[in-house]
Amino acid sequence: MLGDAINSILHNTLFIKYGLLGLFFNGMFSSFIPIPTEATISALLLGGANPIDVFLVLTISSIIGGYIAYYIGYNGRLLRKLRKTPQKYEQKSVSIMTKYGWATIIFFSPWIPIIGDVVSIVAGTKKYNIVRYTIMMTTGKTVKAVAIVFLSFHFTQWLVTFLH
Repeated sequence: MLGDAINSILHNTLFIKYGLLGLFFNGMFSSFIPIPTEATISALLLGGANPIDVFLVLTISSIIGGYIAYYIGYNGRLLRKLRKTPQKYEQKSVSIMTKYGWATIIFFSPWIPIIGDVVSIVAGTKKYNIVRYTIMMTTGKTVKAVAIVFLSFHFTQWLVTFLH
């Protein structure tokens, strides 16, 4: 039964069908739309993808997505056209960023569901310093990519061993 579930993940998820290219788009879009990358990463690793390639693609695509999200916020007209995020998440993001500091929250934002996806947009809206944003966002996304790929790799190895 567990084997069937893993098999369906490996073969039926849109992003997984397209391998590393699918992961690239998944990682990029997940920076401003809550689309988890963990299932894609695990499936790619189970399918035999090189963990270093997965890490590099995830990191690069997440950083590009972070800049896209920042630009969406920075360009207010574009944000108004794309406004799908309830304003309560934006207000919550601003209050958290003010309370704990912008740099800290931008660093940890990749780990915060939904609100974390809005943080980069809010940083753009508030015209947060692009150099500081770049340092904290790239560091945060890189640390998260290392953790996710490392944990997913070891979990999938354990899973394969357990099932055999």
